[in-house]
Amino acid sequence: MKNIIKNLFTTKSAKELIERTKTGSLKKTLNICDLFTIGIGAVVGTGILTIIGTAIQGSAENIGAGPAITISMILAALVCVFPALCYSEIASVIPVAGSTYTYTYAALGEFFAWIVGWVLMLNYVIGNVTVASAWCGYLTQFLKGFSAHLPSFIINFPLFLRSDVRSICYMCENYGLDPHSQMPFIFDKIPFAINLPVILLTLFATLILVKGIKESTRFATVMVGLNLLMIFSFIAVSAFYVRPENWFGTMGNWWTTFAPNGVHGIFMGTFIIFFAYIGFDAVSTAAEEAKNPQKDIPVAILGTLTFCTILYILVALVLTGVVPVSGINPSAPIAAALHMINKDFLAGFISIAAVCALASVFLICQLAATRILYAMSRDKFLPRVLRAVHRKHRTPHVMTWLVGAVIIVCSIFMDLNISAQLCNYGTFTALIAICIAVIVLRKTEPDLKRSFKVPFVPLFPLLGVITCTGLVIYSFNQLSTSVYMFALWVIIGIIIYACFSYRNLR
Repeated sequence: MKNIIKNLFTTKSAKELIERTKTGSLKKTLNICDLFTIGIGAVVGTGILTIIGTAIQGSAENIGAGPAITISMILAALVCVFPALCYSEIASVIPVAGSTYTYTYAALGEFFAWIVGWVLMLNYVIGNVTVASAWCGYLTQFLKGFSAHLPSFIINFPLFLRSDVRSICYMCENYGLDPHSQMPFIFDKIPFAINLPVILLTLFATLILVKGIKESTRFATVMVGLNLLMIFSFIAVSAFYVRPENWFGTMGNWWTTFAPNGVHGIFMGTFIIFFAYIGFDAVSTAAEEAKNPQKDIPVAILGTLTFCTILYILVALVLTGVVPVSGINPSAPIAAALHMINKDFLAGFISIAAVCALASVFLICQLAATRILYAMSRDKFLPRVLRAVHRKHRTPHVMTWLVGAVIIVCSIFMDLNISAQLCNYGTFTALIAICIAVIVLRKTEPDLKRSFKVPFVPLFPLLGVITCTGLVIYSFNQLSTSVYMFALWVIIGIIIYACFSYRNLR
């Protein structure tokens, strides 16, 4: 028992982790612009295009923040600041693939590293289900614009070929429809639905990632540029149609209009909209492939967070100023807002750009997932075959295809909202771990050369732990399904570690 406990807390020194990369096979090709592309491409996407609608208006399991979503965004950004500083320090010290998983291994030991890596896989893989669902929704809207030119079976292809079973059943329950009329049943008992556009998107992204990370970032750069053009166009055009009464109502009831669910709605909105900030840590997953990680990684992480926060607040102000809370479309809020002000042409452009933007987010999240799992397989937590690197392209192709397959399977069973909530729990777990890791490494390895340092240690990391933990506990009051699913995921991870990883490491 003493040996087992000792093994659970076995760490790998920073020097050992860095030395291992010198004999690795991943190419160092990324510059500061590539890292910014990865950061912005991972952050500016699903959150601002879809989840913002749910955070403002609410859903079946959570209340909305209303126009006070701007306060929720500021709070979410403040929560992110402390972990972002911690990421910047450790990524500049240990520029190794694996992000929080690797840093936890260096600071907290083997068992916690496995748990964090297992949760990060949930974060990025299940997060991509959310991205893919949103992408499919915008693709459907985009195709409807060609109703006069394309056949009906393309414009209105069956619902069971573009959605998941859970969403179809929920829709049938709300509208009083018979599920048998919307999707086939195997043996008249088992409902069948498959998201064909998501499968095609996953195969496309997987092929690009197998070809090479430089090629992937070039594709993402074009998509990110189109995404930003779309968002700035929305802000510039819609700002002229803002009506302050949508924010504050009359002077007598300004607070109930601005924050219809009060402080509780603002904090719940902070938890929901936090999904929009997931991805700034994706920069650290590519540290091993950066040319100058000590300098570029901190700049890319903190720059991404600052830029995206300002952009989010501007979008939220314009969106809630143009459309009353009751009129916001949760599935496509920006495009719907443009339809309301009779800017149909720009709404069509938004749909096109959203399809491209969400594709880039999907690509970058899949990139992050494969790099984390590659690092875990290299450390023998996972089977050896998964860390194989392609001889020509120098990419972890086996792991890339495996992640793609998992995304396809999960898209059959999970919907957008549950996936987003699960991702939030995974992200908060990782952020708490990275804050603790900074404190521990300052004590255990004080002589490491740190090109970037978190100020006021241990105060700032502790503030990160407290704020993240507080939001998670606060969400337990309203969310149930995602809480149980997250707990089940952690339990499955512990079982895999006990039955395979622990022995395989030895």
